[in-house]
Amino acid sequence: MAVRQLARIVGPVGLALVLGVLGGCASQPGSGGDEPVGASASATASVDAVEECGAGTLEAAGSSAQRNAVEQAIITFSTVCPDVVVNYDASGSGAGITRFTAGEVAFAGTDSALNPAKGEVDAAAARCAGSPAWNLPMVTGPVAIAYHLDTVSQLVLDAPTLARVFRGEITSWDDPAIAALNPGELLPAEEIQVLFRSDESGTTENVTRYLAAAAGDVWTDAPAKTWPVEGVGEGREKSAGVAEAVATTPGSLTYVEWSYAKENRLGVAKIDNGSGPVELTTESAAATVATAERTGEGDDLTLKLDHATREPGAYPIVLVTYEVVCSTGLDAPTTAAVRAFLRHLASPAVQQSLVDIGYAPLPSSVRADVLDAIGSLG
Repeated sequence: MAVRQLARIVGPVGLALVLGVLGGCASQPGSGGDEPVGASASATASVDAVEECGAGTLEAAGSSAQRNAVEQAIITFSTVCPDVVVNYDASGSGAGITRFTAGEVAFAGTDSALNPAKGEVDAAAARCAGSPAWNLPMVTGPVAIAYHLDTVSQLVLDAPTLARVFRGEITSWDDPAIAALNPGELLPAEEIQVLFRSDESGTTENVTRYLAAAAGDVWTDAPAKTWPVEGVGEGREKSAGVAEAVATTPGSLTYVEWSYAKENRLGVAKIDNGSGPVELTTESAAATVATAERTGEGDDLTLKLDHATREPGAYPIVLVTYEVVCSTGLDAPTTAAVRAFLRHLASPAVQQSLVDIGYAPLPSSVRADVLDAIGSLG
């Protein structure tokens, strides 16, 4: 494929990463080290360190929150493991877990770890021939509170106010609670058009977890993958659906992964976490992920985020998407392909390349644990 044609497909960041991969293949065919972020051989080394790439077609499905990240990684992975075709169906976290436990896909992407209370842990173990499935954090996806207001230069919200909007208790943009957070802004006397995910979504679960943790006096619903409020707003399917709806609906507000907000050029609110308004940036999202508590055992790397953090400069609405994988139980070629692709996705160069499309790289300590777990897949 010509360089000019490749640039049109992957964009400048993706092109730079692909060329870095190819350059690394030519100059360091045996390299297996973990080079600094941005080094030309980083992504190549991530795959060379695996015994083999495997072969054939690798089917995966799940979280739409990580779709853009996975699709970019698939493009660069094809240059280092050309005998493996990776297909990712961004059908949503719930659908991905269902397809994984049914044996239809090799791994599933999900915005929430497998839930033992819902039988997902046992169902996944049965699919993995009796071996446990692991939750491997792979993509950090900050969740934007996205809006469409032409009269406002920068919107600020906090958890209690946002909860009241989503519950239908605040219905107009010029409500005193919003005005108090936005002095000097021209807030229109117009109805807030609330949009939410109509499909089962880990993004919804993470947003409702944030509201329950940071605004528990207002938001009394338990965290859930299905939007719990009836009679307020309109639902749209998948992240692309809500983002596109906000882009075309003046006065609208929703929650959506930052990558989709950036892709659709939506306004993104600053969130006051109790220590002042925090802009959504790579650094402010990473500050929250870095303090996450590890709740999984062994190579299951489930994390518990502190959505109620008041840490200055920490953006609180963050989700981590996991890849759910069989620790053992898949055939050898499939296991090799899963190992190779996930190691590529977790590599420093690929993680850094995701920044420009609205993701935050995994903290180095988390990434090191992820790479160790991937190496243990058998």
